[in-house]
Amino acid sequence: MTKLPDPKGGSVTLDERRSIFSEIEREILNCRGCQLWRSRRNPVPGEGNLQATLMFVGEGPGEQEDLKGRPFVGAAGKLLDQLIETLSLKRKDVFITNIVKCRPPGNRDPLPEEISSCQPFLIGQIGLICPRIICTLGRHAFHTLVDPQKNITRAHGQPTTKDGIIYFPTFHPAAALYHDSVLYQLIEDFQKLKVLLKEV
Repeated sequence: MTKLPDPKGGSVTLDERRSIFSEIEREILNCRGCQLWRSRRNPVPGEGNLQATLMFVGEGPGEQEDLKGRPFVGAAGKLLDQLIETLSLKRKDVFITNIVKCRPPGNRDPLPEEISSCQPFLIGQIGLICPRIICTLGRHAFHTLVDPQKNITRAHGQPTTKDGIIYFPTFHPAAALYHDSVLYQLIEDFQKLKVLLKEV
C-alpha cells in the first residue's frame, strides 16, 4: 500500500495529493486481493475533492459504476447529487467512494473478506484527504468504519467522533429509491448534516 505523508501539517500540496491518489488508483487496478477483480469491468476508486471537508462512503459499485469506473453515477447517484446540493455544495466539493472498489456480482452485499481486502485502500484515502466529516451511506459502510454492533436504523442521523473524525451515518440512497419512508429520513438526516457542516 502507498505510504502516505501526513497531510494534516499542511505540507502536502494538491499536486502531491493527486500523485499519491493516482498511486492508490493504480494499486486498486492491479489488486488481486479477492475475487471481485475477475468479474468487474472497471474498478471504482472514488472521485472528488482531495482536500474535502466532507467525504461520502457507500457500499460498492453498481452496474453503471462498473461500466464507467466512477462512483454513484446511476439512479442512486443522481439522488445523492441532489442531496449534496441541499448542503449548498456540489459533487466536486466532496469526495465520494465505497468500502469495496469493485462491483460484487449481481449487486449482492460485499463479503467480509472483500471488505477486508479493500479496507487498506479506503484507510489510505481517508488518510490522504483528512476529511473533517465522513458520511457513511448504508449499513455496510457504517459497520465497517464506525460500529459493527449498532443498527443503522437506530444510529442514522447521530454523529459520533472516532480518531478525530466525525462520522455521520445515514441510509444508502439506493434504499430511498424504493421506500418513501427512507427517503424522508434521508432528507431529514441531510438537514442535520448541513447544520453539522456549519459547526466544524
